[in-house]
Amino acid sequence: MSFDQSLLLNGRFTTMRLATTAFIGGLVIASPLAFADESSSDGTTWGLGVGAMSEQDPYAGIDRESTPFPLFLVENRYISVFGPEIEFKLPSIDINDSQQLNFGIVAQYDESGYEEDDAPILNGMSEREGGFWAGAKAEWENELFEVSAEWLADVSGNSDGQRVDLGLERTWEFGEHIMLTPYVGASWQDDKNVDYYFGVRDNEVRFDRPAYKGESATNIEAGVRGVYQFDQHHSVLIGVEVTSLADEIKDSPLVDRSTQNAVLVGYLYTF
Repeated sequence: MSFDQSLLLNGRFTTMRLATTAFIGGLVIASPLAFADESSSDGTTWGLGVGAMSEQDPYAGIDRESTPFPLFLVENRYISVFGPEIEFKLPSIDINDSQQLNFGIVAQYDESGYEEDDAPILNGMSEREGGFWAGAKAEWENELFEVSAEWLADVSGNSDGQRVDLGLERTWEFGEHIMLTPYVGASWQDDKNVDYYFGVRDNEVRFDRPAYKGESATNIEAGVRGVYQFDQHHSVLIGVEVTSLADEIKDSPLVDRSTQNAVLVGYLYTF
């Protein structure tokens, strides 16, 4: 996999702040021409920057959250580090001149969850925490589009849940400075994960918040991410995504919306 191709991955959201990791990773797009002379002797590219994300969680009455964060990039043929995600790259398989299969082991830090004072509907609820997720990913690259699949498990033991994400995307280049990547995807979450973040336990019941047992669910996502690259060092990132929530999440008494959305902007300096 080339450097620029590896940085086009993971443009999908979930109903958790793990979305931030995926969205940022998908937005680090760079043209091969710009980075051809900028990598170190061992093929490693480094980058620093800053970004901000505005996202709406699905919980009833919760305020839209805007969060700034630093950007740190390390990329070579063996490893990719960006934000709270790290990928250890496995050997690829070349099917032919225009098709390739890529594999990797990934680990991410997830800031999902809530505290009871985040919204009135959450008053009296026990805190739900994020944690560390790890798993494997595979990608099929061809001339028309890129198909990706990723499996992750909550190794921190908070939800003990699992996720499977599927994505389809294609990137267009407009001149030497602009790249746009529209994408669609589906994110399946098992019953443990949905129940942890959207369930209501018996000791959390109140008159307007009945008990609820979460079941496995599949969300559908669509969006576009892009980069304007001023020169070999300076790039501006932007992305927009909308997620259609599964019925198993919408039916939770904690949720009052059928969709959620997020917008991200950022700046990256590549050495």
